Amino acid sequence: MHKFLMSVYKEILLLKRDFGGLVILFVMPLVLIVTITLIQDSTFKTVSDTKIPVLLVDNDHGDISKTVKENLNQSGSFEIVTEINSQKITESIARDEVFKGKYQLAIVIPEKLSSDLQLKVNQNVNKILSNFGMEDSTKVSSKNIEILPKEVKLYFDPATQLTFKNGVKSAIDKMISQIENKSIYATFQDQLGEGEAPIFDQKSFISFKEIVPKVDNKEIIPNSVQHNVPAWTLFAIFFVVVPLSINIVKEKSQGTLVRLITNPVPYAIVILGKTATYLIICMIQFWLMVAVGVYLFPYLGLPVLDINGKMLLMSTVALFSGLAAIGFGILLGTIAKTQEQSAPFGATSVVILAAIGGVWVPVFAMPKIMQYASHISPMNWGLNAFYDVLLRNGGFVEILPEIFLLLLFFIIATTIAIGYDKKKRAV
Repeated sequence: MHKFLMSVYKEILLLKRDFGGLVILFVMPLVLIVTITLIQDSTFKTVSDTKIPVLLVDNDHGDISKTVKENLNQSGSFEIVTEINSQKITESIARDEVFKGKYQLAIVIPEKLSSDLQLKVNQNVNKILSNFGMEDSTKVSSKNIEILPKEVKLYFDPATQLTFKNGVKSAIDKMISQIENKSIYATFQDQLGEGEAPIFDQKSFISFKEIVPKVDNKEIIPNSVQHNVPAWTLFAIFFVVVPLSINIVKEKSQGTLVRLITNPVPYAIVILGKTATYLIICMIQFWLMVAVGVYLFPYLGLPVLDINGKMLLMSTVALFSGLAAIGFGILLGTIAKTQEQSAPFGATSVVILAAIGGVWVPVFAMPKIMQYASHISPMNWGLNAFYDVLLRNGGFVEILPEIFLLLLFFIIATTIAIGYDKKKRAV
């Protein structure tokens, strides 16, 4: 025990001598989490609260274009622009403005869209009624008129994200489908109806409702803070790999490790001392991140991090995540021969583990091969455990598999490091 405590004391002295590095280890993650959360939250607010200007070229001037304008205005997300510098917008002007990046979207409604749609609907309705011998001979027939399909053209800024494009196209398609359905109902009403009382109920029969989990009859609504705090906490915890591996390489190059072992001090005791010291650092990082989410974020206009009844489980996840990070750092420092090997490799590997672990991009949005690869990232295990606690209202049983994987990763990494060091000294 005395050797273990002295090993911990030695690590603390090394960290105190590099006070600047210690400050960076704590301050930089805090700056990172505040910056990323502010950016993501403001981006979300921009999309939801700020109206996006949309160029609208109305060549139809009919019921459909009127309905499109009304729906765009009612959505609250778009601002319709029909003139630029007091000049009415044409399709060529709209195309140039959008392709230059001055506007994100232009909608071009073709000529005679409303009238041609009505003619097409009349043709179809008359055809159906004639099959039942109910066609009204008093009405002007349009059977022999060929009506070509119409296209509503959408111009997007080339820099526009694919998700925005798909969302707009889906909304426009839904809007046009609703207009067509109403035209069909109205035509049948005109052909079959007696009086002005509606025959068809045109209210939507199928609707959508999101069901979110509840705790104490309160809905749990995920926000940017609940996603960013655990994600970037894990990123900060795993970045201890860099200073830890560098210190191990320094001890080997300066002969400190040899002197420790000749005392004699088993390499396992040295490892335990480093583990205890850096585990304290990891937990302090975690608690600082949580404190920022609870106390600082509300003053920045961000949602508060709700940790009621969850702090113990979150601390448990952070503890075992820290063990996994330390095990990786110990393994890297033991195998690396120089600081030039350990520092770049450690930083790069942490970034790669974060990328495939879902810290930056959600796992479900990745290609299939990367979704399978994400299962080997310790950050993915820790992130899922944090999400189980924060977002899925899980208990200790739910996070047990991830905790087991993190502990197993630490045990395997440190065992390999100890075995490698023993074999190397025996040569």
